[in-house]
Amino acid sequence: MRPPLNPYGVLAVAILLPGMGQVLNRQPVRGLVFVCFAVLLGAFTLKTATPDISFVGKVSGGLFVWAMATLDAYKTARIRREVWRHQVRSSAANASPSLAPGKNPRQSAE
Repeated sequence: MRPPLNPYGVLAVAILLPGMGQVLNRQPVRGLVFVCFAVLLGAFTLKTATPDISFVGKVSGGLFVWAMATLDAYKTARIRREVWRHQVRSSAANASPSLAPGKNPRQSAE
């Protein structure tokens, strides 16, 4: 079983390119949805903002969706990593013989 990507690497990519964190987490449709909503909400706030608002204020809708996509990608990557880590540990524990307290493995089963 291949380990999932490092959550910090996914976070770095998600900060640079919106939606790519989801693609790295093997959720390309979710990434595309985040990109579409970032563009749509950014365009909406750009058109509806008054002229005296700063550029950041004009595209704040898109920036908000971008931030949510970044957090979502990191959270998903961390959950995948921890689930993988748990599965590896539990399969290793099941593969090794465990001793019940007070039992000698050399005694035959009665």
